Amino acid sequence: MSPAAPPPSATPLPLAGIKVLELGQLIAGPFAGRVLADFGAEVVKVEPPQTGDPLRNWRVLRNGTSLWWQAQSRNKRSIVIDLKQPAGQQLVRDIIHEFDILIENFKPGALEAWGLGWDELVKLNPRLIMLRISGYGQTGPYSHLPGFGSIGEAMGGLRYLTGEPGRVPVRTGVSLGDTLAALHAVIGCLLALQQVKQSGAGQVVDVALYESVFNITESLLSEYDAAGVVREPAGSALPGIAPSNAYACQDGHFLIAGNGDGIFRRLMTAIGRADLAARPDLQDNAGRVAHVVEIDQAIGAWCASKTIADALAILVAANVPAGRIYTAADIANDPHYLARDMILSLPTLEGEAVAVPGIVPKLTATPGCVRHPAPRLGQDTRAILTALGIPAQRLDALLSAHVIAESLEH
Repeated sequence: MSPAAPPPSATPLPLAGIKVLELGQLIAGPFAGRVLADFGAEVVKVEPPQTGDPLRNWRVLRNGTSLWWQAQSRNKRSIVIDLKQPAGQQLVRDIIHEFDILIENFKPGALEAWGLGWDELVKLNPRLIMLRISGYGQTGPYSHLPGFGSIGEAMGGLRYLTGEPGRVPVRTGVSLGDTLAALHAVIGCLLALQQVKQSGAGQVVDVALYESVFNITESLLSEYDAAGVVREPAGSALPGIAPSNAYACQDGHFLIAGNGDGIFRRLMTAIGRADLAARPDLQDNAGRVAHVVEIDQAIGAWCASKTIADALAILVAANVPAGRIYTAADIANDPHYLARDMILSLPTLEGEAVAVPGIVPKLTATPGCVRHPAPRLGQDTRAILTALGIPAQRLDALLSAHVIAESLEH
């Protein structure tokens, strides 16, 4: 049983008072919005009429709504504005002065075509931070090309490294390129908010999917530049660092990271190979890398005679980093996840509950919290636009013209 989402704290959240207008769809932009919302920002999500954000219908659905949507859109409010209509574009211009951050992840040029580009909006709100997430960034020869997270992973150098040597590169199983871009975007917004505090001037935060991936590739480029080394795919191993790999036990695979000098000796002793622990040529990483096949064979033979639980118990007792490879079922039932509130039971508007990831990072004085579940499409259209100063007569006209829409369920 997942613990219920903790109630909102009486302590002010770190981003309380920050207002965000989220125009983005699917993954990168909305994930950035979710992180900001978890820590107190008021995130108003703008969705297109009828269908809303496509994420509402992605992957596994319950009661007609994506479970992914429930996790991604918690703590947000939904309003419907048709940005393709001039009246919808004007409505955004009329309310933008009330917001600190605008999030968008359309193809570069889309906002400009709607009269909602940076040059236009900064005149209306000089303190505005415009977060722009795209495949290749807002400038450069590729900026006009469409790009998704998978393309960013490929161009950023990550996709080439994932998989077994000689096999087709594979994806990581989640939309890592989008998520990395979203996290870099949050960092950029926080830096820009600090600059607004100092100077009163907003700015554009330009985040490219491929650059966000490239930023985590460690010494990939430097090794090529200085030594002509192209890092190659290595499956589950950690190239150039040994031993660190996945090994087969009787009931599945698990990971062992024995790549420190002292750790290696403890590992070899624990698996009954004191001879390898004492060998002079294996006392540093360079020597172990030269003999990695021999070492992996020794570890593999030992693991093959053990269950994961038995092997893990022995290595934990020897203070060797090791761990099982978790499935969703493993995560849902793990006591450490539960103890750190990393699995929350989030009530939905349909009166049910769904397990969602907890809040990261964990702040001791001003922790984030789940204040309300993911909204229905257009649930907050009238209330929010009224609060932003749009008269009731104009709202009724916009509703009649199908420029805005509101949910009839409450």
